[in-house]
Amino acid sequence: MARNPGQRSLRLLVLGAGPAQLGLLEAARREGIWTAVADRDPGAPGFAFADRRCIVSTEDEPAIERLAAALDLDGIIAPGTDWPVAVAARVAAKLNLPHPIDPATGILATNKLRQRESLAAANVPQPRWQTVTDGAVSLALPCVVKAPDRQGQKGLSLVREQSELAPAIAKARAESRNGVALVEELVDGPEVTVIGYSHAGSYTALAVTDRIVSDPPAFGVALAHVWPSVHGGEAAEVARQGVEALGIMNGPTYAQLRVGADGPKVIEIAARLGGGHDGELVWAATGVDLNALALAAAFGNAGEPAITGEGAGGAVTRFLVPPEGTLEAVEVPEDLVGVERVRLYRSPGHLFGPFRYGSDRAGAVLTVGGSREEAVERAEVAADRIRFVTADAGALV
Repeated sequence: MARNPGQRSLRLLVLGAGPAQLGLLEAARREGIWTAVADRDPGAPGFAFADRRCIVSTEDEPAIERLAAALDLDGIIAPGTDWPVAVAARVAAKLNLPHPIDPATGILATNKLRQRESLAAANVPQPRWQTVTDGAVSLALPCVVKAPDRQGQKGLSLVREQSELAPAIAKARAESRNGVALVEELVDGPEVTVIGYSHAGSYTALAVTDRIVSDPPAFGVALAHVWPSVHGGEAAEVARQGVEALGIMNGPTYAQLRVGADGPKVIEIAARLGGGHDGELVWAATGVDLNALALAAAFGNAGEPAITGEGAGGAVTRFLVPPEGTLEAVEVPEDLVGVERVRLYRSPGHLFGPFRYGSDRAGAVLTVGGSREEAVERAEVAADRIRFVTADAGALV
């Protein structure tokens, strides 16, 4: 994407300035790409890398379209959250901008119900599911209830007892944009994430990680992504089937699966970078610059990823869970071993409440090691030693 001297910089609209967008925004800055960054939170950390800050919701499609039309753009990207992926695809199509996916694919990648229907039509392994408005649920407990068009644990519940079902459905319907709840069987088994990339319909699984998640009330919130996964080959193949069933021909993908007794099943697939700082983890694990590939795809000129085999023997993204209270300071030791990067999401003065959603996480560390086990041990040591000091009390993470 290099420009000749005298040519103007490529201009990109990035939807989102939260933690999930930081890696891509840093990569854009390194490559000399001019960025306008949209987010409704004036304090979002990604604004530090923006050439133009745009305080607007990434879900406000008319406002995003007006903004994009006024900026003389070369591309638009939604790298870290689901709903803006479809917004970006539609706006790009209206403005005749290059984009990795078309609007129809954008809908399949952001609406869990439409996605379930497409996966079923292609016989891709997935949990049993049904939609619910006011009708009865035929699936056996335990089950998972979610809003089909939300992310970040909004409207998500794990139901183990019959008495929990009706409140969970009401919660999901209240969060859903169309008043429908999606009920899925709970696949009994570990979670994995497949980080992939497609070019001209050719899919490459770049890394398969074990997704370590929190227990309720923060059900479904990732605490760590551990590479390499012990379920790599099987999960990568099912992810490929799912990506192709959704018609994702170009760009990065994030596939979340659960591995049951009868093999991996797709929980969801997103046409974007995942929220676990995927670009940095893939770089540490394989030497592939996924952030650069995602940027190139946004401008319509990406190639196939070249996996050289260079990288660490193990890599871990470990999220940091803060104590409750008003943040006063963060203490990060200088002698942490194997730590490639420490990301801190919040500034002093931020009020940490109960840990329930992904947005309640306070930061993340990326560690590497000669093996998976060494990377995990280093991640846990780092998480134990990084201190979030609050006004109420200083506490270990």
